[in-house]
Amino acid sequence: MSQPRALVIDDEPDICELLSLTLGRMDIETESAGDVGGAKNLLGSQEFDLCLTDMRLPDGDGLELVEWMQVHAPGVPVAVITAHGNIETAVQALKLGAFDFISKPLDLNHLRNIIENALKVDDEHVGGQSKLLGNSPAMSSLRDMIDKVARSQAPVHISGESGTGKELVARLIHETGPRAEGPFVPVNCGAIPAELMESEFFGHRKGSFTGAVRDKTGLVQSADGGTLFLDEIADLPLPMQVKLLRVIQEKTVRPVGSSREEQANARILSATHRSLSDMVAKGEFREDLYYRINVIELKVPALRERGDDVILLAKHILKRLDPNASLNEDACTALLNYPFPGNVRELENMLERTVTLCSGGCIGEADLNLKPVADETITPISGTGNLGNQVEDVQRQAIVRALKKTRYNKTAAAKLLGLSLRQLRYRIEKLGIE
Repeated sequence: MSQPRALVIDDEPDICELLSLTLGRMDIETESAGDVGGAKNLLGSQEFDLCLTDMRLPDGDGLELVEWMQVHAPGVPVAVITAHGNIETAVQALKLGAFDFISKPLDLNHLRNIIENALKVDDEHVGGQSKLLGNSPAMSSLRDMIDKVARSQAPVHISGESGTGKELVARLIHETGPRAEGPFVPVNCGAIPAELMESEFFGHRKGSFTGAVRDKTGLVQSADGGTLFLDEIADLPLPMQVKLLRVIQEKTVRPVGSSREEQANARILSATHRSLSDMVAKGEFREDLYYRINVIELKVPALRERGDDVILLAKHILKRLDPNASLNEDACTALLNYPFPGNVRELENMLERTVTLCSGGCIGEADLNLKPVADETITPISGTGNLGNQVEDVQRQAIVRALKKTRYNKTAAAKLLGLSLRQLRYRIEKLGIE
């Protein structure tokens, strides 16, 4: 295997020498440039496996170079060197495509970890994305984004409705990135009691509180060298949000009862089905934490936005549940027209129930037992005039729509509306529907 090559860009000879020595001890060959122009010439004429660039350069800045590299040297991972505490610039660099940042004064141990992570990514991990089924444009775009963010060490926030597969996306980011050999630690933030959160996240020392009979390693330390996935991060109490922000910024944790801080080398991925921006506006989520975890946002599409993917997924799930089961044409049409408020999780549950109850191998529309979903196109109440009349208008619209949909079969319309036949007849008579 050939020796890896790195390009170091800094106008300070001492920094270049320090980085060259450090990389040399890691058996990495180094080339140096003192400005943006020289770096572009070298990147255009030679092959490199890694790039480290200072933020301030005589003829431009590192951000310009990072952006240029995404087009002209997209296969070369680039990390930026920033002044201590210049978090805003570092975050901007990550958004432009840098895989990590290094603060001055340089921490050589941290630098070595970053370099090792950058060089670990190879093509053998890409096959993991086959788990993310779907041929729709929305899923193709999502897979492309996973490819882009996997190499990066930037925090990623995964948004999407419940049941869309946010944890699967987080696992794929982990498995296709440089931390694939490290642990993947998923945490449901809403499932941990508030009084135990600090101990669960950061660990504790024996005797630090009643019941602490031995030292305990926290979830953050358990993810060392790997990925910490914070599911439903919106459920974190505000005091815990402050502590998590410090972990992300300083990359250290202090166990309960300890006087020393410990290194925390875990990549942070987070997810929630709630709108964090709305929560920030209401004061329910810290704005500074929001911007730190949301450096890169991935939106997982709802199942109703994925077109024919629902049939592909249904057949894949059926193959696992019962290889002899199949869907007839009516069942496929019904699945395509159903909005799936519970997304992929609802589809899985539906098919599992259907396979259990269906007597034959071929599944029809009736076997699916699709639940009626409220029609969102009903005219909303305006908020003016007689409230009783407006409520009756809404009911009348819903009943007429259901009757038309079922070709005026009252039994079927009642089922669609979630009413008994007797209740529907009463409303038809009361509302004067012909």
